[in-house]
Amino acid sequence: MVMATGTLVSVEEYLNTSYDPDRDYVDGEVLERNLGEREHSELQMELAVFLCGLRKKLGFHVFPEQRVQVRPTRFRIPDICVVLGKRPSTAIFVEPPFLCIEILSKDDRYSAMREKIADYQSFGVKYVWVIDPSTRKADIYGPDGCHEAKDGILSTSDPDISVSLPDLYKSLE
Repeated sequence: MVMATGTLVSVEEYLNTSYDPDRDYVDGEVLERNLGEREHSELQMELAVFLCGLRKKLGFHVFPEQRVQVRPTRFRIPDICVVLGKRPSTAIFVEPPFLCIEILSKDDRYSAMREKIADYQSFGVKYVWVIDPSTRKADIYGPDGCHEAKDGILSTSDPDISVSLPDLYKSLE
C-alpha cells in the first residue's frame, strides 16, 4: 500500500533527502513505493536487459527507478523508463521519457496507479506500460488510448519497440 509520511515537506527538502528505497513525491507528501518481491524484481531486470539490447539500434536509453519531475510539485519513479535520443544531462528528468513502465506489486492500488499514469500522460510521456506479474497481463497506454496487450506483446511506434511478455516469462523459468 502507498503510504504518506504524515507531514508535508517542501520540494527542496524532498530533493535534499536520501530515501532508501527512493520515494515518489506528490504535492508535499512523500509516498512510499510498494517494492516488488522476487517475481517483480526478476521481471524488471529481464525487461531492462532486453530493452538495453535494443538501445543502440533504436537510439534510446534505459533507466530503472529514475526520478522524473512530472509537475513542479510531483516526482514519480517508474520501474523503468526509456528516453529517446541523447542521454539526459540532468540528475532528475525534467523532460518526458518516451516510455514509462510500471510493474505492479501485490500491494499496489489501482486508484494510485491510475493517478501515476495520468501524471505521466499529462507530462507528455507517449507510452506507459503497466504489467501485472500475478496475472501475466499488461496494459498499454498510448496515443490511441488504453488497451490490454491480449497477445502478450507490448509495443510502441516511432521507434518500434516490441516485447513479448510470454518470452520474458519463459526466460525466467
